[in-house]
Amino acid sequence: MHRVTAYPRRMRTQGRVVDYSLRKRALLRDLQAGRVGTYEVCDASPYLLSAARFHGESTEERCPVCRREHLTHVHYIYGDELKQSAGQARSRTELASLARAAREVQVYVVEVCRGCGWNHLVEQFLLGRDLADPPPVPLGDGGAPALSGRDERARGARRGSGAARQAAK
Repeated sequence: MHRVTAYPRRMRTQGRVVDYSLRKRALLRDLQAGRVGTYEVCDASPYLLSAARFHGESTEERCPVCRREHLTHVHYIYGDELKQSAGQARSRTELASLARAAREVQVYVVEVCRGCGWNHLVEQFLLGRDLADPPPVPLGDGGAPALSGRDERARGARRGSGAARQAAK
């Protein structure tokens, strides 16, 4: 089954992607085998359907259950610094600006069929400016990485105290 996504697979500020396509395939196999009923997988809440309508992004992929409608991806955001915004649905363009503004945001992508109510978690990933390329290590004298005061004290303790080094000479 070919999967077309409505957003880039990897943004520069994106990290730790969890893909749920294997779980989706297993659920669809169970549905076809009759081990799971349609009413169990086509159970989108009114809130999810509303989020798909107002914040979702259409895909070219057809619903695997009814095969009539195109699926819609809804992006839900969670994170400590989001406060009241946590748990809200956001569009892909809002995610890009959020990735630059917030340190770390957990994003859950849910696919929804607005016709039959099929819904499934597609993937989850982290966004944020803390996930961008790590800042360069500041260099100290002689091109060696600069050490913090704590690192300097630890290095001095490993060598022994100054008085012990002077007595050894």
